[in-house]
Amino acid sequence: MESSFNSYQSLKKWKEEQIIKYRYDTNAMNEFHDFTMKAVFTIASEQLKIERSPSWRFAWFTMGSSGRKEQGFLSDQDHGLVFEPGKEEAEAYFLQLGEEISRGLHEAGYPYCEGKVMSSNPLWCKPLSKWKRQIQAWMKEESLETIRNLHIFYDSRVLVGKEEYIAELKTCIHKNIQKCPHLLTRMLETSMHIKKSVGPFGQLLTEEKGEHQGELDLKHAAFIPYVNAIRILAAKEGLSETSTIDRMGKLQKMKCYEEEMGKYKCNFAALLEWRLQSYRQSDIYDDTHYLQLKSLLKSERNELKNILKDGKKLQRFVIRAIEKSEV
Repeated sequence: MESSFNSYQSLKKWKEEQIIKYRYDTNAMNEFHDFTMKAVFTIASEQLKIERSPSWRFAWFTMGSSGRKEQGFLSDQDHGLVFEPGKEEAEAYFLQLGEEISRGLHEAGYPYCEGKVMSSNPLWCKPLSKWKRQIQAWMKEESLETIRNLHIFYDSRVLVGKEEYIAELKTCIHKNIQKCPHLLTRMLETSMHIKKSVGPFGQLLTEEKGEHQGELDLKHAAFIPYVNAIRILAAKEGLSETSTIDRMGKLQKMKCYEEEMGKYKCNFAALLEWRLQSYRQSDIYDDTHYLQLKSLLKSERNELKNILKDGKKLQRFVIRAIEKSEV
């Protein structure tokens, strides 16, 4: 891979030329995205160095599918900044850096996050001390929004800077869960809705109208049920891994999960592979979430049906595991 680019536009051109090489390898695809996003960070930092070159320690981290190393061809932005507590000028600098990073990612082909989960948003760009207070407040409030933010943050992974900052913040989460296990129940309550995808006669349920009519919403029917369920188990067990596959691998080594995880791990790996291979060229992020069933063989449809049914079983398994932990 090239090591330097002089603009976001040149990076985007290179990215669009190279990305097709990774169509059959999810790990390589995500390494490619990591490289591209780090290149954006380098350009953004250079832009700001023209004005000043600070020495404050920091961590720029990614979340969402990027944090979990589950990106497909097209991915929107989910990232934040944490930096050493200090002067107000540090906060002003990192917010400016966050704005430049967000703009750079957008220009390089990563759409802005509709929920504004980006370093350009002060909610996701704070010194370590304020981040600690914010996470404590999220867990204390336990509202739909704050628990959702907790879910998002729990998938954070450092791309540039000090990994210890994120590790320290996740330790705060684990300690709170140990003291207040009902937080896991709140995480369950805010994330266990599954989009119905298999009908009473075993038929796959597709979109009934709109531009994706006849297609299956792979993100909400398949990916999210697995991702959310495994994230809750990871939080329960205090795991540091961020990818769903890695979390399943770690859980599989624990006696209470080993029987269940093998099957679910295979299912999720198949989903990741399907998404890459069913990709069709589009600049619209939402388009990447839909699967055209007519492109599948009968055997593939049956496999998909079983994966979707197993997603429901996994949810029930996680609910029972959390209920036992609170007894």
